[in-house]
Amino acid sequence: MKNKADISTMGTPSTRIDEKKALAEKTLAAMTLAEKADKFRCYQKSVQSPDHEVGFFEQAFRDVFQRKPYSLREDFCGTFAVCCKWVKSDSERTALGVDLCSETLEWGKANNLVKLSESQKKRLRLLEQDVRKKNRPQVDVLAAQNFSFWIFKTRSEVVDYFKMARANIKSDGIMVMDMMGGGDCQIEGHVDKRVVKKGKRGFRYYWKQESYNPINHDASFSISFKFKDGSWIKRAFEYHWRFWSVVEVREMLAEAGFKESHVYWETEDENGEDTGEFERRDSVPSAPCWISYIVAVR
Repeated sequence: MKNKADISTMGTPSTRIDEKKALAEKTLAAMTLAEKADKFRCYQKSVQSPDHEVGFFEQAFRDVFQRKPYSLREDFCGTFAVCCKWVKSDSERTALGVDLCSETLEWGKANNLVKLSESQKKRLRLLEQDVRKKNRPQVDVLAAQNFSFWIFKTRSEVVDYFKMARANIKSDGIMVMDMMGGGDCQIEGHVDKRVVKKGKRGFRYYWKQESYNPINHDASFSISFKFKDGSWIKRAFEYHWRFWSVVEVREMLAEAGFKESHVYWETEDENGEDTGEFERRDSVPSAPCWISYIVAVR
């Protein structure tokens, strides 16, 4: 049996709670900004622009069919921020997100899905599966963004994926994918960096060309984040791809059965600065680094 002295040193329940709270605050204060950061949140702020993507999907669809698209399938959807923006953009729109990574999908559910209304949630479906599977219903727009299909390193693998993608699109539908290129993208060690957010919570985004094999076009890239206190999340994301060219991709789309494809190139203003707007082009001047879209019509 404890004596009165023992009991007095134990403290009250509220005191113990205060002590635990103080310890937690002390531990948090000792953590670096990198340790406090969420790599998926940093990725979304650095890489994704759902407003732009949804706007471009509609532009590309209207260019072909002169009407508004309503259904979207996002292959390699990750945290499916684009799917969320799609269903928010119109009360009649539906979205299907497909990805193999359970961790990424779960993060999206906890951080993106919860921000939708109940009506919007009902119009968004998620599948944890290989993108090379047929699902119904077919969609107006199928998107494979952020160079994700480059994970397929052989021509036969890409053609097989494009055939399945085509099967998942309506007869009057399109497939949209982004592409990158330019000499800088093939220089090992080349880094593209930019400030994503200023202030105490700001950070820098680093996209690094880790390796490139000019014989077979195997390429590795990484994304890192650096914070105001000098701490890093190094290689938060790594990618090991085949570096495909625009002409190769268009040839494989045709082989997979798509009846036509178009390249959309970013326009420039009178000062030669990128505008963030894209238009169809058949010929463009060379550039050290560029981003474009390929739109394939089923």
